[in-house]
Amino acid sequence: MKHSAFLLLFLATASFVLAQEYTSSSIHAHNDYVHPIPFLTAYYQHAGSIEADIFLHNGELYVAHEEKEILPSRTLDKLYLEPLQAKIKFHDGAVYPKNKPLNFLIDLKTEGIPTLQLLVKKLKKYPTITACKSLTITISGSVPDLARWNEFPDYIYFDGRPAITYTPEQLKRISIISDDFKQYTKWNGKGTLTAPDKKKIETVIANVHALGKKIRFWATPDLVNAWITLQKLKVDYIGTDNVTELASFIEKEPKSVFKNTTTHDVHKPVIAAESVQVKNVILLIGDGMGLTQIYAGYTANQGKLNLFTINTIGLSVTASADSYITDSAAGATAMATGQKTNNRAISVDTLGKPLEPITDILNRKKYKTAVISCGDITDATPAAFYGHVVDREFNEAIAADFISSPVDILIGGGGTHFTTRKDGSNLIPALQKKGYTFSSDLHSLDTIRSSKYIVLDNAAALSMKQGRGNFLASSLQKALTTFSKDNSSFFIMAEGAQIDYGGHANDMEYVVKEMLDFDNAIGAAMKFVDLHPGTLLIVTADHETGGLTLLDGDLKKGSVHGNFSTHDHTAVMVPVFAYGSGAKEFAGVYQNTAIFDKIIKLLGVTK
Repeated sequence: MKHSAFLLLFLATASFVLAQEYTSSSIHAHNDYVHPIPFLTAYYQHAGSIEADIFLHNGELYVAHEEKEILPSRTLDKLYLEPLQAKIKFHDGAVYPKNKPLNFLIDLKTEGIPTLQLLVKKLKKYPTITACKSLTITISGSVPDLARWNEFPDYIYFDGRPAITYTPEQLKRISIISDDFKQYTKWNGKGTLTAPDKKKIETVIANVHALGKKIRFWATPDLVNAWITLQKLKVDYIGTDNVTELASFIEKEPKSVFKNTTTHDVHKPVIAAESVQVKNVILLIGDGMGLTQIYAGYTANQGKLNLFTINTIGLSVTASADSYITDSAAGATAMATGQKTNNRAISVDTLGKPLEPITDILNRKKYKTAVISCGDITDATPAAFYGHVVDREFNEAIAADFISSPVDILIGGGGTHFTTRKDGSNLIPALQKKGYTFSSDLHSLDTIRSSKYIVLDNAAALSMKQGRGNFLASSLQKALTTFSKDNSSFFIMAEGAQIDYGGHANDMEYVVKEMLDFDNAIGAAMKFVDLHPGTLLIVTADHETGGLTLLDGDLKKGSVHGNFSTHDHTAVMVPVFAYGSGAKEFAGVYQNTAIFDKIIKLLGVTK
């Protein structure tokens, strides 16, 4: 029987720990009464535990941190019992909607027995509170001796201490177990706990969980890194004086944390001789990809990334002609034409005059060109390599511009801008007359034999989370195979469009999965470079999206925890990686327009 009981306790404990999930119910509003609006501030954040210190003074219970702070208006009734009862009545007997629980922790600052006796007397006037099954009233501070707990009603629970050994009957009256964090560590919340301190804290937490109880610490550091650390330690209630900030952090957390379950191997580079004349250029643009997006991908892929095997790295300044923070239209135009323009403009100058993109320039020198995106092909980045409009929203005008473009291969989504236009027209027949093979199915890439083709598949609109699959790498490989058949010199721009989408959505999983998909395309490009001397690979971004910072991660487990500071772009410089012939030219710091200039120079082409 002893073994069976132990097994049941073990299973219950294991289930409790593994199922632990942090929500607003994990928030302990420490010293709640010091907020400008006591109770309601924490209540409207759905805090799982709210603390009030009380003093017995002249026959009344007052809420204060110290006795000298007692004010006649700040009674327990006014600040907590009356509003609590009102909320319970409003929710038909529950504290919160859907019976979400609340632990009301009352810290006795004056002698335990008389203070608690008066509290019980007061609570008789609030039967709605004492009958509420989703409310736990927990007594802390000057808790009466264990032997006297039975003198108080069953709805009164107590705050235990890990150093005390309780009988089974006493444990039934304990709702949580608390302790002073400073007994175990002097850690201030910055950096990491020392290994000995961490072990001490983990031990006490495990002991409390083995009793089937929740644990909280007081005097914990109260900042983001500390909240993350307490979660990793499996502390049940996180104490805070910043309830609103912690609630916001926890609410955003599901989209800020991602643990990768599938990894990919990286290509072992064979550095191509840089002295070989550049004849081919592959420009890979990770839309919205900053250093943190890259490192998030590296972490999720358990410490490996094709991109990180490239030795030549530079930095690109992304500001547009009219803004400190560029958008994709101006950012891509700078790389496609070598000129800065206004945000929203696609390959036109600041006055709206068309600019000649690199695809047009190279066509005159008999280069083959391709534009590829795992997003809408009329969106800003790919559009800059063939379109000319003053506003990026003119998708149908962008599509129409392709009719006069010399680009040989176009692969992406957004086919409706070509096939089912608002005026009922269809651009495909005109493009077929120009010699293009057209398909709306990416799988047709395997059967296309033409050297000029357009593939517009709606699957490009899907994210990797939604199952887009190997769209980008397979499209790039097809274009490379096509151009290699007749040994043509070529320029290919392929965009990892949806890293940007994930940043706008502030969704870490979205960002990471798109980053890893982009890295697979990078690996495919690197393999081509190794087998084809004279090929230059450039990997960069038009801007960073989301203001992403990395708060935590695990390279062995492939998990990463980030924080987004904006839903929009930022002004930070973005990296430029270069591999193959001419790569060394891309080291240093320069304007994004210099990417165009360097490519033109290396190819020996005049504008």
